[in-house]
Amino acid sequence: MIPEITPEILDEKLIISGIHLDLTDGIKDHVREKVSKLLRHESHIVRVRVTIEYHQTKSNHGQFTAKGQIEIQGPDIVSGESADDAYAAIDKLVSELDRGLRKRSTNRMSKRAKANPIELDANLPKVD
Repeated sequence: MIPEITPEILDEKLIISGIHLDLTDGIKDHVREKVSKLLRHESHIVRVRVTIEYHQTKSNHGQFTAKGQIEIQGPDIVSGESADDAYAAIDKLVSELDRGLRKRSTNRMSKRAKANPIELDANLPKVD
């Protein structure tokens, strides 16, 4: 069952900021839509920070960089992606963050499945 992500929960857990550009409603809506998918995958996410940065180059168009940080129990997941379009950079970023969440989940499950035997110095009966 997929948990329902209400706009109040999304606004509480999401921080969007822009560097060298004004964030339009379209960009904010696009980020909210993409990040809501991440929140549906993992319920233990505390906060998601997304920063979109515009770099002016010598040519007529600039470069957009989207950086994201997922604050979660344990080490945070951090990623950054660049593209010529802000929306493409956001899409790449969310894909990379999703990949990081899946990798974290897989690692946690594999560590749980492998029990390490512990040797104690006490004379206890061994169970086979």
